[in-house]
Amino acid sequence: MAERLLVVDDEPSMREFLEIMLARESYEVRTAATGEDGFKLFRKEEFDLVLTDVKMPGMNGLELIKEIHSIDSSIPIIAITAYASADDAIRAVRAGAYDYLSKPFQIDELRVIIRNALEARRLRKENTELKRTCGRDHRFGEIIGKSPQMEDIFDLISRVAPSKASVLILGESGTGKELVARAIHRLSPRAARPFITINCTAIPEGLLESEMFGHQKGSFTGALGNKPGLVEIAHTGTLFLDEVGDIPLSVQAKLLRFLQEREFRRVGGTNDKKIDVRVIAATNKKLEKEMEKGNFREDLYYRLNVIRIRLPPLAEREEDIPLLVGHFLKKFAKEQGKDITKVSSLAMRVLCNYQYPGNVRELENIVERCVTLEGSDQLTADNLPPKLLERPGAAGVNPLGEMDIPPDGIDLNRTMENIERRLINRALDITGGNRSRAATLLGISFRSLRYRLLKLGMDSEEGAD
Repeated sequence: MAERLLVVDDEPSMREFLEIMLARESYEVRTAATGEDGFKLFRKEEFDLVLTDVKMPGMNGLELIKEIHSIDSSIPIIAITAYASADDAIRAVRAGAYDYLSKPFQIDELRVIIRNALEARRLRKENTELKRTCGRDHRFGEIIGKSPQMEDIFDLISRVAPSKASVLILGESGTGKELVARAIHRLSPRAARPFITINCTAIPEGLLESEMFGHQKGSFTGALGNKPGLVEIAHTGTLFLDEVGDIPLSVQAKLLRFLQEREFRRVGGTNDKKIDVRVIAATNKKLEKEMEKGNFREDLYYRLNVIRIRLPPLAEREEDIPLLVGHFLKKFAKEQGKDITKVSSLAMRVLCNYQYPGNVRELENIVERCVTLEGSDQLTADNLPPKLLERPGAAGVNPLGEMDIPPDGIDLNRTMENIERRLINRALDITGGNRSRAATLLGISFRSLRYRLLKLGMDSEEGAD
């Protein structure tokens, strides 16, 4: 069955041209002269893709995009903008457009964008069906998590991946920004094309422009031949600018021109090169503050920040820690040929109560250390780093560590009940009140937790089962 396209444009010549051209491509095409008429058609009939002009009297293209996506957010919409109207293009993408074309456009470019948009929609539908039939395993590529924050990020990745809009990923070091960038690339129509990373902090300032854009023979001392830059190598694929907040101002200007014009010039070169690449950037810096200091260009920030994804620190998603521990345990046990399949309840309690300034990367290193040192069939607290065990408030390790027995003695039973109550409350805090997961965290059965809650007079507290 032919895929159905809706064309909305107030110019009769443009509507007629698109209708004839798209019909020759074997699409079934319907047209509308106004945004209002286009929306009425969309509500009455089923379409696979919409092309709309941005500037129209009455309901404009941006309003039409929002109205259509309020009914079906999965429909790809291609916005048609006036020549060189970059602001309209950015607004259209932010409103939910899959992509945009500037008049006058090349027919081949339109063909490719439509084909990619329809293919991306098919991939999304297949992915949705796969999740429905197989259920969620709390993974999204190499990203692991079941917390509400991560579920929201998984959904956002699925929604932005099909487009070629620039994405800015924010988050502390070790939160997995590159994993998110790779997930976006793998779910995009560019998945089979290159994914090229430029680490903006690892390359010296004097070499960054050459590494990024390439150079011509003799352009500087040591330039013994022509060399393509990483931007050029990424052609038709995805360019990942890691730690983009560290790019020096001298290179920021050239990067801005590339993002605006999608063309660049090699160092020492005289010819401009056109490049088709999707740009994803990441940083652990607060770029708004860097702009205030004059360290980062405001116009570059807005070019990069079309779609924004913030990764929370691990301390803000504690319920993901047991999942990550299990994943890394399996990974390193296999790598090291060890038969370690479980984690002691004490070790898990300590791991779940640590704050992880190094985020997921630090947790991974801790689990690798434990697997390397472990001699039994389970990961125990004995091999955890001392900083986790000696930390004040490290629940479950030595709860009497800073306590003393007064001359008139203590009530041991009451003291132990207080410690038990604190640990149970902490487990319930971590799991958002879910008693089943809290019991797992404490290394006891759900039935045992219910008994302890009754014994301690805590059963009246609300908790999700």
